Amino acid sequence: MTYNVRVDTPEDAANVWRHRRDAVASTVRYHAPDVVGLQEPLAAQLDDLRERLEGYRFVGQSRASAEAAGEYVPVGYRAARFEAVDSETFWLSETPGIEGSVGWDATHPRVCTRATLRDRESGESVVVFCVHLDHKGREARKRGAELVRERAVGVESGRVLVLGDFNCEAGDPPHDLLASSFDDARAVTPHDHGPNTSRTDFRDLIADWTIDHVFVGDDWTVESRAACSDQYDDGRYPSDHLPVVVDLS
Repeated sequence: MTYNVRVDTPEDAANVWRHRRDAVASTVRYHAPDVVGLQEPLAAQLDDLRERLEGYRFVGQSRASAEAAGEYVPVGYRAARFEAVDSETFWLSETPGIEGSVGWDATHPRVCTRATLRDRESGESVVVFCVHLDHKGREARKRGAELVRERAVGVESGRVLVLGDFNCEAGDPPHDLLASSFDDARAVTPHDHGPNTSRTDFRDLIADWTIDHVFVGDDWTVESRAACSDQYDDGRYPSDHLPVVVDLS
């Protein structure tokens, strides 16, 4: 699963985090992914999800230079299925190792979290890259995608997943860069479910705007892919993005 849970901001009025957090957690619990990549949670939001998602562990660092001061792009996993071997957060910039660095024409620091997980049953490794590309900087999106692809292609051991909010659609340069080395799950699945979008305005779907993607290495088989349009009691969506769930073997 990849899920942009929307940063907690007072600008959202009735859709602020405290009104949505139970619905976000319930959505994750219901779909029960073995691995979930999140985008945009602040430290307090991540704490809320840890409290509500018993059995999941999360790794990743804030995008800001001061720990816990900004948005996270964490990788979560079911601890009963996986253990984290190691993880890192790197910045999508000319200086990936410098915390808080802003790349190219981006408006904010942007990061990718890489987590290497060991399957407790099979012993095999799964290497997950969770990404949030910039929403305005075209060059930053393209160069950020290049950096992620370079690191993902360089994985020497383990099956690779690249997932997240790419702020671009299929056919746009960042998407095509990643699709040149990995399969877009939506393009290869025999069973695609849900609306033709991954965006909402909390009340309604925003048609024909899929910017949340899951890319897989050629050693995965995609069984199904879904944009999950779960709503809660008053008809609102838990976030301004839909979670995208992919079943793999």
